[in-house]
Amino acid sequence: MRVEIHGHRGARGLWPENTLPGMSRTMELGVHALELDVALTADRRLVLTHDLTVSAVTSADRRPLHAGDPLFPYVGKPINALTLAQLRTLDVGVRLPRHPDDPFALTQVAMPETRMPTLGAVLGLVNAYEAESVRLHVELKSDPTRPELTPDPEMFTELLLDELDRHGRLGNAAILSFDWRIIRHAAALAPGTRRFALIELDTLHWHDDLGDDVPAAARAAGATTLSPEHVMVDEALMAQVAAAGLDVAVWTVNEAGLAGRMLDLGVAGIVTDYPDRMRELWRERGLELPEPVGPLKPVGV
Repeated sequence: MRVEIHGHRGARGLWPENTLPGMSRTMELGVHALELDVALTADRRLVLTHDLTVSAVTSADRRPLHAGDPLFPYVGKPINALTLAQLRTLDVGVRLPRHPDDPFALTQVAMPETRMPTLGAVLGLVNAYEAESVRLHVELKSDPTRPELTPDPEMFTELLLDELDRHGRLGNAAILSFDWRIIRHAAALAPGTRRFALIELDTLHWHDDLGDDVPAAARAAGATTLSPEHVMVDEALMAQVAAAGLDVAVWTVNEAGLAGRMLDLGVAGIVTDYPDRMRELWRERGLELPEPVGPLKPVGV
């Protein structure tokens, strides 16, 4: 039986999220898919970040790009107001100590002076690992209720597809979004690429035509997979998913007990901050484990 382990933002519980070193170590640990978040900069570069504004939890200012930069400090500023060069001055390798209730601060290995990567850099990294067994799950960060922070969804989708195609990954990737406008565009432009319709209770109001059958609405929007918050997954939802001809990748599941309940309900994938914990559960249940990838060999070896 194949049920997939999807590393959330790489493996947020173990290493800094949405970073090159975090992605490297997650592949070397072994996952079926790397999940990552992408936003668009002021100069139309695709960068890895979960938030539409620079997060004070995962990002720290180190210096302005140039003396007197009026946008400095960059923490708290919209991603789409900053250039790649400005964002690359941030340290995204340390979760800040002023957030003592942050559960990941206790388990995540700090990697100071890590820079925010572009999507192209991540795709290059995955290709350097020759990680054909690892699927790239790219979530496009788009909020239709905050248009001032959000790119045009069709343009955003096209930029992503162009980048995936440039690196030969269109056939081994998935496009994820809570904004189903992106799912619709991706279905029209790249029907052979998987599409995950993300849902949570807090953003259901983004969709006017859901009715009582969310999986059917997701299928009509062009999704190939429904990806709900774990609190939404029960037998009734799973029955609707089966009727719609979709599968389920549930997020974000970090405890073995909850993961076991999700597996018993028949999910096809579990998105987790702790792939190491899921690997232990997979072993206990005799499930197919993803093979570790790498490590990279030095040049010339």
